[in-house]
Order: sequence, then structure tokens, then C-alpha cells
Amino acid sequence: MAVTEVSPGGTKAIGYARRRQTLISGWLLLFLSVFVAVVFAVPVTGDASFRLAYPGDAFVIPNLVVPAAPYAYVVSALLAFFGIRQFLPGAARWSGLLLGIGLFLVVTAFLTWATADKSFSLTGMLQATIVRAVPIALGGLAGVLCERVAVVNIAIEGMLLAGAFTGAVVGSTLGGAGGLVAAVLVGGLFGLLLAALVVTYRVDQIIAGVAINLLVLGLTSYVSSQVLTHYRELNNAPVFRSINIPFLSDLPLIGPVLFQQNIFVYGALIMVAVATYYLFHTRSGLRARAVGEHPEAADTLGIDVYRLRYLNVTLGGMVAGFGGAWFTLGSVGRFDDNMTNGRGFIGLAAMIFGRWHPVGALMAALVFGFADSLQQKLAILRTPIPAEFLAMAPYIATIVLVAGLIGRARPPAADGKPYIKD
Repeated sequence: MAVTEVSPGGTKAIGYARRRQTLISGWLLLFLSVFVAVVFAVPVTGDASFRLAYPGDAFVIPNLVVPAAPYAYVVSALLAFFGIRQFLPGAARWSGLLLGIGLFLVVTAFLTWATADKSFSLTGMLQATIVRAVPIALGGLAGVLCERVAVVNIAIEGMLLAGAFTGAVVGSTLGGAGGLVAAVLVGGLFGLLLAALVVTYRVDQIIAGVAINLLVLGLTSYVSSQVLTHYRELNNAPVFRSINIPFLSDLPLIGPVLFQQNIFVYGALIMVAVATYYLFHTRSGLRARAVGEHPEAADTLGIDVYRLRYLNVTLGGMVAGFGGAWFTLGSVGRFDDNMTNGRGFIGLAAMIFGRWHPVGALMAALVFGFADSLQQKLAILRTPIPAEFLAMAPYIATIVLVAGLIGRARPPAADGKPYIKD
């Protein structure tokens, strides 16, 4: 077994980088401590009431009432403690965890501040978080399937948009099930097109992805303006309704959040589980990851590199097509121009934040889904924050999480590199 040697200078540089990141996290936590105390504690009075159940639920949970100002002071003190801990010996080991907990506490303090003297449905927001995370999670999963075989899929946005358009048009004529199947197939066709461009013809992967995005955006916008505006019956698809899981849907809090959802939520969870098993617990998944790490070595062992790349990229396109159908068949029942609104690119960020793992991408998607649902709930509460800033919440979360606060993530070694068989 080969052993990789690290020079003393390299080890020292790595240690310095970690120490620097730990110190930055410490100063950030101390700044947030002061910010929470000044903004969320000093000017606020009253209690925040969070509703944990819907009227008529089988199990009724009393509201969670939190005194806004005292809670903000507690969070401020904890943030100060976490920040000071970052300057002590051995802090690097716990730096990422403390920063993550600190950011979570800031969000809870913000919610308490926004809900002071008001009532807020926490169950409803968590339910919306799950729903809004679906296209991002599926976009991230499509990216994981592609990049695990070293193909960068910038075209996720276009595949989502193609799935949304196909789901609306075919769903309007053949029903929801027909629209969903067609959306998956069209997503797979664009995945196959991407594979042909980057694997067979060795087109630059970034350029190929951008070209597909522009192609789909142009085609859907043209057909929408020239056809769907005149034949409105082609843009009136049925929407999949929620499916309540017997008994589980009656559980307090988690019942409405997890077990009163539509087919897209359940499908996303199943796909994440299947993809995780495929990539990390099967021989085919091991071969796919070998192709992404060292295609030359995989080829010498008899693995068909080209075939696996075609297969995974096509599967990724099908997953993205399923996610795109959520925008029409799982949400509004009609197609609008560019309705994916950058969710494919946020899916790529979720994939990176999730360290190229299906479950990690799902967890990251929940963070973005929470930010997305939060801005809508806060608009209902009429907070003094301008609506334009609230609409920026999902994208701000993307920047913060990908900016390196969670540490560097290592992609597959051959990611983005074309393979030329000798």
C-alpha cells in the first residue's frame, strides 16, 4: 500500500491554515454575540409564541412560548463562550461544530425577535422547508451522480427547467402521471446529450453545461410565449396532492412535516437512500467512484470508463427531470418562464456543501429550503426587514456556506477532466 509523505513545511502550512480559520471563526462568533445582544435583545419586549400543531390534530401540543429578550441574552452569552473557546488550545478540533451550533442559535434568536408579541406556526415553516428543499436536493443528487464519475454537471438548471416545462405540457394532456414520466425521460435525454458532448466529443464540461442551460431557456421561453399563451389548455396540469401515511401522519410535529407530503418529497427521500446505497455499498458504485478518482487505474482493471460516465450522467439527468417536474406538477400546475430561478445552481452548492455525498446534499438542501421558507414566513409577520432583503435569504445562505466557513471539501480527484483512452 502506497504511503503519501507530507513534508514538514506542508504540515506546518496546513496547521497554520487551520489555526487561521479557527481564529476567524472565533472573531465571527464574538461579533455575532454582540450583534444578537444589541439587535435582538435590547429593543425587543414580549414573548414569542410558536405553534407546534394544527387545529384538529390527533395529538395537540401546546404552543412553545419563549421570552424574546432573555432568550437573546442567553444566545449572546453562548456565542461569546463559543468564540472565546476558539482562541484556546485544541480549538481547531471543535471549530466547525461550534460555528455550526452558533449559526443555528443566531437563527433561533432571529426567529424569536421576529415573532415577539406574535404567533408563528413552526410546524408550517418546517413543512414548507421540506417541500422547498426538494428541487435543490434533487439537483444536488444529480450533481453527485455526475461528479462521482468526474463529470461536472453545470446543466442541472437547464435539466430542471426542461422537466418543469415537459411536466406542465404533457401533464396537461395526459395527466399528472404521464407528465411526470415525460419529465424524467426528457431530463434523461439532456443528461445523455451532456454525456455525449463531454465524454465522446470531449467538449469542455463547463461550456457544454452552459450551452444546454441556454438552449433549454431559449426553447422553453419561445414555446411558452408563442404557443402556451395562445393554447392555455396546454399549460393547465393537475397538481399531485399530499399523501398522508397512516398513523405516522398523526404523530405530533413530525407527522405533518414528514408524512403529509406529496410524491416528490417521498421520491426525493427514496432516491437519496437508493443513491447512497448504490454509491457506497455496491460493486457498481465502487467502480463509479473509482472512475471519478482515477479513471486510468479503473480502465486497467477492466472497468468501462465511458460506459459508467454515460450511465451516471444520464441517471443524473433523469433525477433532475424529476426534480423539475416539482415546479409544475408538485406546486402550481403551470409553467412560467425561467421558473426554476437558479435552483439548479443552488443544488450544485448543496452538493459541494454536502461533500459530494447524497445525504450531505440533502442536509444542505434543507438549509437552503429553510432560508427560502423563512423569507416567506417573515413577510407574513411583517418584520421591518425590506421584502427585497428577505428574498435574498436563500442566495445569502448559498454564499455563506460555500465561502469556506465549513472548511474545504475535496471533490473527486479526476473531476472535470476528460479521459482519453490509450
